Amino acid sequence: MTDVTIPSPGESITEVRIGAWKRADGDWVEKDELLNEIESDKATLELLAPAAGTLKVNAASGSDQKVGAVVARIDEKAKRPAGVEPKPAAPAAVATPSAVTEPRATSVAKKMAADKGVDIARVEGTGPGGRVTKADVEKVGGKPAAPAAALAPLPTGARTSRRERMTKLRARIAERLVSAKNTAAMLTTFNECDMGEVMRLRAEHKEAFEKRHGVGLGFMGFFVKAVAGALEKYPRLNASIVGDEIEYHDFIDVSVAVGTDKGLVVPVVRDVHRMSIAQIEAAIKELAVKARDGKLTVDDMTGGTFTITNGGVYGSLMSTPILNPPQSGILGMHAIKNRAVEDPQKPGQLALRPMMYLALSYDHRIVDGAEAVGFLVHVKNMLERPERMALGALLGL
Repeated sequence: MTDVTIPSPGESITEVRIGAWKRADGDWVEKDELLNEIESDKATLELLAPAAGTLKVNAASGSDQKVGAVVARIDEKAKRPAGVEPKPAAPAAVATPSAVTEPRATSVAKKMAADKGVDIARVEGTGPGGRVTKADVEKVGGKPAAPAAALAPLPTGARTSRRERMTKLRARIAERLVSAKNTAAMLTTFNECDMGEVMRLRAEHKEAFEKRHGVGLGFMGFFVKAVAGALEKYPRLNASIVGDEIEYHDFIDVSVAVGTDKGLVVPVVRDVHRMSIAQIEAAIKELAVKARDGKLTVDDMTGGTFTITNGGVYGSLMSTPILNPPQSGILGMHAIKNRAVEDPQKPGQLALRPMMYLALSYDHRIVDGAEAVGFLVHVKNMLERPERMALGALLGL
């Protein structure tokens, strides 16, 4: 018998939650076949069969298990069922449509394909190893899919309720947010930014940028670059409290909040102060794809020194972001709306300009109000005159 054990997702994680078993007790499984998707408070991991044989399940779906626990066993000496052929070492060439086999796909992609009535075996995968992702299914026609997080419709006249257990990730999010509210002396300062120049640059250079760098030119690259410059000027917002000491960092690792079907995650883009906007955009895209496919590792989400969150993609006009402990600062981006403001080209006259409210929450135990306001003004100035980001190192801006 070969044991199926819980692998370690990372040094700080000792317990995981078992998902739904993909194969039932007594089923024949092939080596490296997906058996379960186990969930920790930071990442979701695939549990693969270490050998071919008959599966014996030892742990129930939904149960919490310690790292290293034996959750199943595989009887390698069991007789292969009639009609079940050994898994080929490499995929055979597809000669005819009838020979098409179902590719590996994320659980989210499988559910979406089922909801849309799409044959997932005929969806071309763009994920790692040709894996079919949610985005791949979204590109294919079919009946509209229901929102992933939609609740069941309420029966007319019924007064019922239901409970579901928090996922490990959701429970961890709740724990950290409450900790931040109860521990940090959190305060928020607001400003507004004219996004006209950034929007003009994107429109003018978007196609050339993507053709040269292989990645789209979004707003996040500009924001991360502006934040990196501001953190170099105001290093306390890049620091954290450890006991009764302030820990300063000589590097800038920005956590970028990403919404997924399972909750908010904050993968980290490291050493952004040394990166170009193109490199930042490429790094964010890679992390976003991993987040969407449930492939983020603990290392991907550990060690950020500052966080940026973009509620604007959901339509938020203004909000108060909560600190991501032990960080001392988080910047909130919001929706861009045309508003009547003073025309920058014609002082004293009003003009409709594409404006975005910015919110900086900070830990007042480390950061003084003047520093927080100065930080946010610096970000605003960089975005309103984005050429300054290219000249900043030369001119000391």
